[in-house]
Formats: sequence, C-alpha cells, structure tokens
Amino acid sequence: MQDSLFDAASGDGDPSQDQEPPAAPNIPLAARMRPRSLEDYVGQRNILAEGKLLRRAIEADRFSSIIFYGPPGVGKTSLAQLVAGHTAARFINLSGVESNVAEIRQKVDEARTYQRLHKRATILFVDEIHRFNKAQQDVLLPHIENGTVRFIGATTHNPYFYINSPLVSRSQVFQLEPLEVDDLVGLIAMAVADDERGFGKWALTVTSEAARHLATVADGDARKCLTALELAVLTTPPDEDGAITIDLAIAEESIQQKAIVYDGDGDEHYDTISAFIKSMRGSDPDAALYWLAKMLYAGEDIRFIARRIVIAASEDVGLADSNALRVAVAAQQAVEFIGLPEAQIPLAHATVYIATAPKSNRSLAGLSAAMKDVKEGRTLAVPKHLRDSHYQGAKAMGHGEGYLYAHRYEGGYVPQAYLPEGRTYYEPTQNGMEKRIAERLAHWRAQFDAQTGDAE
Repeated sequence: MQDSLFDAASGDGDPSQDQEPPAAPNIPLAARMRPRSLEDYVGQRNILAEGKLLRRAIEADRFSSIIFYGPPGVGKTSLAQLVAGHTAARFINLSGVESNVAEIRQKVDEARTYQRLHKRATILFVDEIHRFNKAQQDVLLPHIENGTVRFIGATTHNPYFYINSPLVSRSQVFQLEPLEVDDLVGLIAMAVADDERGFGKWALTVTSEAARHLATVADGDARKCLTALELAVLTTPPDEDGAITIDLAIAEESIQQKAIVYDGDGDEHYDTISAFIKSMRGSDPDAALYWLAKMLYAGEDIRFIARRIVIAASEDVGLADSNALRVAVAAQQAVEFIGLPEAQIPLAHATVYIATAPKSNRSLAGLSAAMKDVKEGRTLAVPKHLRDSHYQGAKAMGHGEGYLYAHRYEGGYVPQAYLPEGRTYYEPTQNGMEKRIAERLAHWRAQFDAQTGDAE
C-alpha cells in the first residue's frame, strides 16, 4: 500500500488550522468501523466473493440458520449484522455468556408476537453460542424448525465439538479465517480516511511501516489492530502544527506483545500439533520447527510435545533409522530433567532429527494388519513346538517337541515355522537401515521356502 493512503487528513486539508485534534468519541474505533455493507467488509473472500454460497444466500435472503466459526476479531458479529441488514427481518441478539433459558424464551415470544403483528421474521443472533449449555441450545430448536426465528450463531470453538448436533445439523456452518496483513493494512487506511467514524477529521499520518507492523502483530485480528491504532493516536501528542504522526516506533509501543490465537484444548491445539507431526513425517524440518516454535510461544505443555516426538520417531521413522527413537526418548528425558527455557534445545534437536531421517511405517502397518486378523479371523493356536515346556507334564503333551534353538545354527538362524499358517505382515522398505533388514529377511525367507519345498 502506498504512503499516500496514510497521509495527514483534516477537514480542509490544512492541518495548521486545527492546533488540537477533535475530541475522541466514546465508542471504540473497532466498533465504529464495523462495515455497513458487504462491499465494506474486509476479508473472508473464500466465502463472500461474488458467486460464493454465503454471498448468494445473503443477497437472495435465502437462509434459515447459520453458524459463523472462527478466531476473535475476524468479523463474525459484523457479518451477522450485515446479513440482517440485507433482509426484511428484525434483528435481536443474545450473549452466550450472559443469557439464560428464561431470556431465550422471552426473545422467542417477542419474535412470535412481532411475526404475528408485522408479518416479518426475526433474526436471533447468539454470540459465543458455545457458551450455551445443552438445555439452552435445545430451547432454540423448535423455534428454528417452525420459522419463528432465523438463527445466526457465532463461536470461536469448533461447532462440531461444542454445539449440539441437532443444532449444527439444522445450520449452515461457515468458517472464517484470520485476516491477511494486507486486509488489515487496508482497514487502517479506511480508519484514517473516514471522516465520520474514523480519524478523517484529524491531522493524522500513519506511515506504511507503522501500519504494516500493526497489521502483522495483530495476527489476523481486526479488533486488536484497530484498538492498537486508536491507542497510538490518542496517546501521541500533536506537533506544533496540530498534526499527529504514527511512525514505527510508536506502533511498536502500541502493540507490543503478539498474542497468537492458541487454545490449550481446542482446534488450535489439535491443528497445530497435527501440522507439526505431518511436517516431521513429510521430511520438512523448516515447517516442523515453525510449528514447534508456535507451540512453544503459545505455552504448550513441553511434555505433550515431547510425547508426540517419541511417537513420531517410532511410527514414522521406525526401522529406517532406529536411532530416531533413541534421540526422541533422550529428548523426552531431557525435557523432564531441565525444563524451560533450555528444554527447547533438545526438542528442536529431536524435531530436526526425525524430520530429516529416512522414513518407514512398516512396523506399524504390519501390526495393524496382524491386529485386523486377530480381531476378524479365526484365532490361531500356538504350534506345539513353540509352547512352554518348562513345567511338569508339558513334555507329555508334546509341548516344545521339535523346537529348533536358533543360536545353535550358523548365523543364528534356522528355518522353522512360527505361525501355523504362512502369513506376511512386515514388508520392509528400501529406506535407510531398513534396506539391510529387507536383505536379511529375503535371505531367511528364501532358506525357509527352500526347506519347505524340500519337505514337500
């Protein structure tokens, strides 16, 4: 974005005529700058661009129940209000934190009366719908079904986990994403230029570096971005000409700590650890380190991270490099022993080792296949020659008879059946050390097949 978007602005273009900035409104800037039309709405082009389902539903006024799901500050409430503005319906809202069953019933009764008197529907917007308990959510269902209210819910929590299934099944769920940096830079420009709601009557300049810093550190949160801008403007004294300049230094003071969206037991927790594991499995150490850094920055439990690394070492690297499990277990023990902040070092060490190690999941795949046979097939009896013979009467039953002790033979191997049916579960790859295992197994299986053929 060009610097001109943030140039000084005043009522007549001459900041020297206004030695003091106008009085600050009591309503926060983030609330004042809520969009008034879909054209003013910033971001969410994945669901609001021309031709997209939500855009068509809003413009045609053809929806009955919607749930907006996404992190704070991405425009869920603003979008609900825009939807209401495109309909002939009355708009009322409830808070998932403050409302109760009695209030829900009261609002529904009001909607029913309004519909009877005015022949118009009511849009009931429930912010933080995940805060409603099951009984509160169930109260809404019949009134959504019979059309007394048109429901819009907003939540920061995954509705498929935190909202009753009957309510979700009756709703169209739209996921809103964090805003892009350029979107937030544009929003800052709008706030600077807007005469009515923003700082258009102020002699204000926001440098492009300052705007981009605010937009970056806000981490996709429009409310946080505009709040920081407002703080910067209201706490920066004007110069002798009455002009206010927000430069990078002031912006850095106004939004110091980047607080990333991360919930210890919600979507961000599970999505981030999933990305971390898949990055190690996919042999991308750079991506793995980024997701590790995100978790550490957000305060994730380091023991949880260490456990996932140990699992990945065995599940995804396996016998292609058995040292990976040793490194992972050593990192887990080091984490327990030294704690933060130094525990980050062995975690990074183990992460990079696993990400760059050759990969094989054949041990797990073999176990899964064997588990399937155990679960679904006939349970195989242990062959007599493999049964325990170390108790009185065992030999009389033939236990252990014919067993060949491998260490008595050259190479520590002797062809011998260990399953009553010939089955193969472990199929080694040609990756890393597993290639040598594959060669050994091929040699042993060839000997077994040769002996079996001779016996036949």
